[in-house]
Amino acid sequence: MRIAFFGSSLVSAYWNGAATYYRGIIRALHGRGHSIVFYEPDAYQRQQHRDIGDPPWAEVVVYDATERGVDGALARARRADLIVKASGVGVFDEYLEAAVAALKSESRLAAFWDVDAPATLERVQGNPADPFAALIPRYDAIFTYGGGDPVVQAYGALGARVCVPIYNALDPDTHFPVAPNPRYEADLAFLGNRLPDREKRVEEFFLAPAAKLPGMRFLLGGAGWDGKPMPSNVRYVNHVYTRDHNAFNCTPRAVLNVSRESMARYGFSPATRIFEAAGAGACLITDAWEGIAQFFDPGKEILVARDSGEVMDLLIHLDAGRARAIGTAARARANAQHTYQRRAAEVEEVLTGKLVRAGAAQ
Repeated sequence: MRIAFFGSSLVSAYWNGAATYYRGIIRALHGRGHSIVFYEPDAYQRQQHRDIGDPPWAEVVVYDATERGVDGALARARRADLIVKASGVGVFDEYLEAAVAALKSESRLAAFWDVDAPATLERVQGNPADPFAALIPRYDAIFTYGGGDPVVQAYGALGARVCVPIYNALDPDTHFPVAPNPRYEADLAFLGNRLPDREKRVEEFFLAPAAKLPGMRFLLGGAGWDGKPMPSNVRYVNHVYTRDHNAFNCTPRAVLNVSRESMARYGFSPATRIFEAAGAGACLITDAWEGIAQFFDPGKEILVARDSGEVMDLLIHLDAGRARAIGTAARARANAQHTYQRRAAEVEEVLTGKLVRAGAAQ
């Protein structure tokens, strides 16, 4: 199948948390025999902060962030058997959503891939006049970054023909154990960009424990935290390129996951960094959200904290031996059950299955 994929960026993770998710899914689809052209706008200085060159498993087309640039990309994308519009491209999103839905035909499928379904759904549910609401039934399929049954049911109520969560996963070829790097030494590390619906949770689960545990070392990575008041035992290393993610995950005693507020509310939305950390054999502490046990066994493969006090308690009682055992168990689980190869097979099943064919015939 020839696939045209409109997303934020495949080659840059700069202000683009979905980058490794796109890479994992698209590389795995290519491995299953599909041909992918990824269309991304030249925006937000992402091309100046590339993590990778153009990969051998997808053609990357960078178009001008103008209406003319978008139209040129759409004209070329018409050659595909499937056109995907991902959420959060960053420029001309509404324009692209309508244009891609309009390109659906008897010989061409159109899908919407929502990498922030809770936020999209809350926006549309709060405003029935939102232009995207009328487009949902026109897409052959809605794929989501996660969300489980709550997201599936919400999209179904809005008229989606097919809605299938395709969860984050591990690419064992890119995330694996490496030698520790002194730059990332810490008792607890967190990596994530500063976003409005994440910041308060980072204060609760990361900065508050740091303030109360002055004898421990905390490490913060990600864009946008400049100027944020932090305890003196928190070291900020700014944006961490994907080539350094393995060392960032392998070196600290434990790594923290903090969900965005909307994703924590819906649950069943494991972040990319959970599987990246597991692949590197890291001991992961995550904030609590519904559905964790579907992916990792709490207490054995992952540690779960409901508030800052539980983060502190886990850290105080976590010795190096237990941390290694949890990381090793998480890595084994991820390699066995949560790889992008498995996720790509799920995508393929939807695209070639009866649900899509039945929907396309309507």
